[in-house]
Amino acid sequence: QVQLVESGGGLVQAGGSLRLSCRASQDSATLYAMGWFRQAPGKEREFVGAITWEANTYYADVLKGRFTISRDNAKRTVDLQMNSLTPEDTAVYYCKVTGIVVILRSDYWGRGTQVTVSS
Repeated sequence: QVQLVESGGGLVQAGGSLRLSCRASQDSATLYAMGWFRQAPGKEREFVGAITWEANTYYADVLKGRFTISRDNAKRTVDLQMNSLTPEDTAVYYCKVTGIVVILRSDYWGRGTQVTVSS
């Protein structure tokens, strides 16, 4: 079982920046894909971005250009740099990892970290 711990959330002013980090516990699984989702109150959880072992990145179209995802395979971490934040970015941000053992894929979720953007 891979356990994920998010950090870096908090309160930030509109137009500001915030950097989220997620660390995966030591495990035999290969962390193939690491990424982020978010969920605002009363809304569906939505995809933010992801990055593969090979460093291929994927972003929600509306966020591409403002958000940047990166990972450190040695440290088993994935970061999300968020710039030009707006109140619409307020949500709980969840780290999500796809691990592979042999050919078996498993998804893991963190507990989430709150991001609040004030106007």
